[in-house]
Amino acid sequence: MGNFSKKNTMQSNWGSACSDSDWGFGSDSRFGDDSRFDRHSKFKKPCKVCKSHDDSVCDCNFKAPARQLAAPLNSDCVLVNSVVGSKAVQKVAEATLPFTAFAPAIPAGSTIGPVSVVPNLAGITRNTTIIRDKVVNIGLIPVVITVTFTPPGSTTPATATLTTNLPFQEHTDFPGACPEDTVIEPALVVEGIFAQPGVPVIGTTGLVSTNAILVKIVLRTTITVIRPVIVDKHGGICDVNERRCETTTTPTTNTLAAP
Repeated sequence: MGNFSKKNTMQSNWGSACSDSDWGFGSDSRFGDDSRFDRHSKFKKPCKVCKSHDDSVCDCNFKAPARQLAAPLNSDCVLVNSVVGSKAVQKVAEATLPFTAFAPAIPAGSTIGPVSVVPNLAGITRNTTIIRDKVVNIGLIPVVITVTFTPPGSTTPATATLTTNLPFQEHTDFPGACPEDTVIEPALVVEGIFAQPGVPVIGTTGLVSTNAILVKIVLRTTITVIRPVIVDKHGGICDVNERRCETTTTPTTNTLAAP
């Protein structure tokens, strides 16, 4: 900033950007016939400040700085995910549960009434593996089962509950799928819940009885298999791993993580 004179606080030693008339020491152009404010009118007129011929306020155009890459690319190829296939599939979680698994234990020969099965979808655990042309999925779904029953010789209904996990597994034919491909599988959706009392079960003594309940949950989801590939500027495609679909003579055992 320059040093302003005593005569005019807006007058610097380097000169003024505006004339005295514009600072109010003479005929002020701001209140002239062509000024922005008219003494006899409350309406604004085009602004002409400091003898400028601009009829409007400043019109600024801002541009974002050009983005600079940390390092220049040395290839015009791109890496993308190619969709090997996508299909809707169903999975079935089920287990045969003896009367003795419930709390309190359901007496043998009881009459089974309504059965309530409440799945916990947020607690589902699953492991997905791809082998040649197949997708294998194994998992568990937590459930709370409540059974209404009437013991033999009684007319008073009672209830028993069981909190457990129902296992499910499914292998889906997927032509073209290979190990090292990636599976995308959204959350499972329950399509149906079924309970069937009176199914055969082998008891602790080794004898077969019908003191058991079969619980089944039908689940639905969509399996999508993708594979990373390189695409050149001409649209040519090549696999990141050209040997991904080669298999050994003896299949290896896949040990999945415990739920």
